[in-house]
Amino acid sequence: MAQYDTIFKNATVVNHDGQGQRDIAVKDGRIAAVGSISGDAAEVVDCTGLHILPGVIDTQVHFREPGLTHKEDLESGSLSAVMGGVTGVFEMPNTNPLTTNRERFEEKIRLGTNRMHCDFAFYVGGTHDNVADLPELERLPGCAGIKVFMGSSTGSLLVQDDAGVEAILNAISRRAAFHSEDEYMLEEREHLRVPGDPSSHPVWRSPEVALNCTERLVALARKTGKRIHVLHISTAEEMVFLADHKDVASVEVTPHHLTLDETAYDRLGTYAQMNPPVRDKAHRDGIWAGVHNGVADILGSDHAPHTREEKDHPYPESHSGMTGVQTLVPIMLDHVNAGRMSLERFVDMTSHGPNRLFGIANKGRIAVGYDADLTVIDLKRRETISNEWVKSRAGWTPYDGVTVTGWPVGTVVRGRRVMWNGELVTPSTGQPMRFSEALSRP
Repeated sequence: MAQYDTIFKNATVVNHDGQGQRDIAVKDGRIAAVGSISGDAAEVVDCTGLHILPGVIDTQVHFREPGLTHKEDLESGSLSAVMGGVTGVFEMPNTNPLTTNRERFEEKIRLGTNRMHCDFAFYVGGTHDNVADLPELERLPGCAGIKVFMGSSTGSLLVQDDAGVEAILNAISRRAAFHSEDEYMLEEREHLRVPGDPSSHPVWRSPEVALNCTERLVALARKTGKRIHVLHISTAEEMVFLADHKDVASVEVTPHHLTLDETAYDRLGTYAQMNPPVRDKAHRDGIWAGVHNGVADILGSDHAPHTREEKDHPYPESHSGMTGVQTLVPIMLDHVNAGRMSLERFVDMTSHGPNRLFGIANKGRIAVGYDADLTVIDLKRRETISNEWVKSRAGWTPYDGVTVTGWPVGTVVRGRRVMWNGELVTPSTGQPMRFSEALSRP
């Protein structure tokens, strides 16, 4: 009997100790050895000329199931993920019905298990009505934590008041994630939306709307002594502010806020419409500054698909959101090749960072005993992103026609090659992630 199931040979492995040519041996879905490996294996995969990264984890996606499956579901969204080199996702609770109680959460776990192509965790939505249940809900197996919308939502998932947010923070023990835009200011500024002009979107949802909410949120985190995770930072001012609050606040940035600027509205119209919005070059530069100085902790795509029909409605009836999980790796590798960030920093923000912030058990590192989740890339391969390549049910990407350098060529989930050279090669085997703060059922 072979000593190992698989050995990935002759790759440049990028990990917490830098880059170097190493082999990786896999046994029973876990990494069994790293280095120069001479044992025998049932399968040997030659990775000469390729880099192997710890599996990329996208910590913010919206896969729309249940209730909105005309534009995405757990199967199609996770297919898009693995085709882009992503081995795991955190999925959001703004579904229909909302993911706000144990029954709905466990139904999503059931729907994802052995149907999603990558591993997964689901957020539970924090509301005014489920505060008493949150200590139990955040410890359910497969739960990434509590997600709160302080702006940009409807119905009970919106918690716009300080008292409501404080009650949620007081109830929980894990790090909670927040959409930080001030709903009161958004309501006051609605008149600034110009019908038919999506470039007025960042005027309505101004930098002040984001900064004011983030300042409120940090004050509440300090008052309650709890950890917060501020999603999709879109302003230079928030980066400067959050630098003084890293003890309580972790920070996510997105590829679209690092890549697009105000010219996107001329090229893409409503297809550039996001919450919080794509802003001008000065804000994009400010977000990059947060990447360079370490204020930004992780990358999330905020994959939020809508159909073309929904995006084609005249502004402001057009839906906010764009696809992103499949393009996260190639867009950011293009930034690596352009010298905007190191490959080690990319790994830190997509593997080590999620592991560190959220306590993901056995994922996020290439180390013996960890799950054999690997993202295999050709750092020098040039490809043109296209709508046809994107596997999301929405069927489009804002990067259609964009040529990038750096491309995902393999997605390995718990030792199984799921995507290899652009082909899906293993059926769905997705499993819920485990977390150090929720290893046992309450």
